[in-house]
Amino acid sequence: MLNVGKIEEGFVLDHIKAGKGMQIYRDLGLDKLDSTVAIIKNAHSDKMGKKDILKVECDVNALDLDIIAFLDHSITVNVIKDGEIIEKRALTLPKMIKNVIHCHNPRCITSIEQGLPHIFILTDEEKELYRCKYCEEKYKAKA
Repeated sequence: MLNVGKIEEGFVLDHIKAGKGMQIYRDLGLDKLDSTVAIIKNAHSDKMGKKDILKVECDVNALDLDIIAFLDHSITVNVIKDGEIIEKRALTLPKMIKNVIHCHNPRCITSIEQGLPHIFILTDEEKELYRCKYCEEKYKAKA
């Protein structure tokens, strides 16, 4: 049995689809943080069969939960303080995301104006469909 030590303050991202832990690690920019991160791949799960888990020891305000929710809103976020879970946060798709994905429409203003933020608005929650704020180009979230 693998034993990974507890963290004093930070997050445990649980119920990540098996094999997606490294992608979430990169998308959250955890490689750029000067923090302790444990990545557990293919852990046994009664609910999912297999799952990935990320344990991140950092300030509880350091992670953008909207990015996590956009990447996979089925992830459970356990907030850790003084070595104990103080809160479990269920995620929902964010209404707006900024600079997480980029518009692929070559005629979009974001292709011309390099400093302009890439903003996508949730237009269909059931289909997990986002549209570019500027040109309305579709982007379907991968849940």
